[in-house]
Amino acid sequence: MNGGLLVAGTTSDAGKSVVTAGICRWLVRQGVKVAPYKAQNMSLNSFVTREGAEIGRAQAMQAQAARVEPTALMNPVLLKPGSDRSSQVVLTGRPVGEMTARGYHGGRQRQLLGTVLDCLAELRGTYDAVICEGAGSPAEINLRRTDIVNMGIARNARLPVLVVGDIDRGGVFASFFGTVALLSREDQQFVAGFLVNKFRGDVSLLEPGLDMLKDLTGRRTYGVLPFRHGLGIDEEDGLRVSLRGAVRESAVAGPVGEDVLRVAVCAVPLMSNFTDVDALAAEPGVVVRFVDRAAELADADLVVVPGTRGTVQALAWLRERGLADALSRRAAEGRPVLGICGGFQLLGDHIEDEVESRAGHVDGLGLLPVRVRFAREKTLTRPSGEALGEHVEGYEIHHGVAEVTGGEPFLDGCRVGAVWGTHWHGSLESDGFRRAFLREVAAAAGRHFVPAADTSFGALREEQLDRLGDLIEEHADTDALWRLIESGAPQGLPFIPPGAPA
Repeated sequence: MNGGLLVAGTTSDAGKSVVTAGICRWLVRQGVKVAPYKAQNMSLNSFVTREGAEIGRAQAMQAQAARVEPTALMNPVLLKPGSDRSSQVVLTGRPVGEMTARGYHGGRQRQLLGTVLDCLAELRGTYDAVICEGAGSPAEINLRRTDIVNMGIARNARLPVLVVGDIDRGGVFASFFGTVALLSREDQQFVAGFLVNKFRGDVSLLEPGLDMLKDLTGRRTYGVLPFRHGLGIDEEDGLRVSLRGAVRESAVAGPVGEDVLRVAVCAVPLMSNFTDVDALAAEPGVVVRFVDRAAELADADLVVVPGTRGTVQALAWLRERGLADALSRRAAEGRPVLGICGGFQLLGDHIEDEVESRAGHVDGLGLLPVRVRFAREKTLTRPSGEALGEHVEGYEIHHGVAEVTGGEPFLDGCRVGAVWGTHWHGSLESDGFRRAFLREVAAAAGRHFVPAADTSFGALREEQLDRLGDLIEEHADTDALWRLIESGAPQGLPFIPPGAPA
């Protein structure tokens, strides 16, 4: 078998990432050797593979769903926004420079088509099936000429396309029809059909509409996935929650001890790897919220300053909103603060940045004895070590080089009183370390909070991935999906006018 499929979407956040992961998990449970793939990803949530390559976290999660080790082949182009108009371009795991959107779509993107096709071909030569994820919508007609992630790769690699629509948003039938009708005749030949995501209610009431959609387009619907809470894993383009909203959608179990523990995460600009706090949110009795106002730190037992692609910009934002003063007061009162990566850097004394913001010398918050100098070479590593008497594993993605001049050692950073700082993303996924850290936080905050002894973040992640696989197995036509992956799009699919403009 040398099968493949492209999972496209009517919009961003239609469910492409989770559907791709669900198909990967369903296939691997059938004994299929499967790999995920996304030619081009725009995300501030990234991950470091074992060979030291940076890829989107969504692809790392999908690799886990497929039970394979993630590699740079699975996400050859990663765009990390630095502003509304420019991004850092990461090519096969290594940064190659900053580029404006106009410059990228004006020619550079098309030049990368050979690279992304080579990576896909290598995966297809190694695995029985490769499940590809598109980006945004395949019907973005202004970008079709340079597209390398949707129909551009589907046509070049001759992949059947499954279009996912989020019915919870409304307008799913118009979105399905309009997506096909805005594609060229040549592109439409590869669009095999549709998958409805996040349906609530009685499917029998939806079926007449699906029959009419088939009559209109000549394309069938391959499944209707019901709405499920708590399946938003490692998103790409932004938070699934509004500011001041509880992290994720899953219900949190009650505390083991007398008290809950309240965690406030500063929603800094260009926030990256906010998935670091998922492991905290998984703990019974821990309530995690994203905040953007100083008053919202008042009742927090722990404040997390997360990673960011704009450390100096985030520092200015904290000062403008009064959050910097609130963090300084917390430190003086011995109330817990944790800075991760960019959040660690801005807690230090000084920042010298001629790379990211080119702001030169900037004073930090002065809560940790650290001087940071931004290097042009990005640090991409998978460190492991010990902290608080427990084994810890993490990953580092940063240009800032920290010189620690005091305090107690804490991972690669330091600790002063109840203020901790580290470059290590993912450290809180180490269960023993997370429990030890929460005990320290609870003691400093004066809370009678007790971490659950049996919470395994890895096991919870596996349960989520199995739930995605179950959704596909139980609510999609898996026999038809199998034929699609193995044999490609059906022959003779009708053209739906008007098609893409010339």
